[in-house]
Amino acid sequence: MINALHESFGTIRGVLFDIDDTLVDLEYAMTTALRDVSEHLLPGLDQTGWEKFGRIFTHETTHFYDRYLAGELTFNEQRLLRGRAALGHFGVELGGEDSHTWLNDYSRLQPSYVRAFSDVLPVLDALDAAGIPYGAVSNNVHDYQRVKLDSAGLARVSVLVGTDTVGVPKPDPAIYLEGVRRLGTTPAETLFVGDNRLLDADGATAAGLLGIWLNRTGEHASDFSVREIDSLTRLLA
Repeated sequence: MINALHESFGTIRGVLFDIDDTLVDLEYAMTTALRDVSEHLLPGLDQTGWEKFGRIFTHETTHFYDRYLAGELTFNEQRLLRGRAALGHFGVELGGEDSHTWLNDYSRLQPSYVRAFSDVLPVLDALDAAGIPYGAVSNNVHDYQRVKLDSAGLARVSVLVGTDTVGVPKPDPAIYLEGVRRLGTTPAETLFVGDNRLLDADGATAAGLLGIWLNRTGEHASDFSVREIDSLTRLLA
């Protein structure tokens, strides 16, 4: 086996990745599609306003997604509630037939904007060359994430564990360990890399893997003790 990974990680025989905002730029896909389907409702909104609109949908309404993970909402219900919250901030009430049209248009457009980050393919190439298996573990359902990976040109990520695969989301240890099982490795010899420091880095570490926080935005977390990188290329030797 070629030593493709940085020596500081020790002996690593497998790598698992989160998907959204780790392998694929979901925030770009979401905010671009949001603007496309909402411009007619917010005529004249300036760039600052659109940035605020995107932050509300992607970051300030994640409690609705948590309710989806808990089984309290369907995926489309949480998505619509987030859209209503973002539009409501600017005084637009989304209801009735308009809400169905908005949701359908967004659901149709968003996948077309999904793209892999520029640091993904070089890392996967290096892992392939070294014979190190890799896969993905996501807090969304398998089939939805399979389409997302394939649309982003990442069909080569063949191992994929979703919340419906084992019936639990992160940070339940079972979902990380199912990824390890499918790679054919052991937890102690498996990296887990993701952009969410609690669900990905801390959660995977608690399950016995080596959790890595992919901090692309330079967020400061003084109480964070697990390994941190700012690019996936930092994984490589």
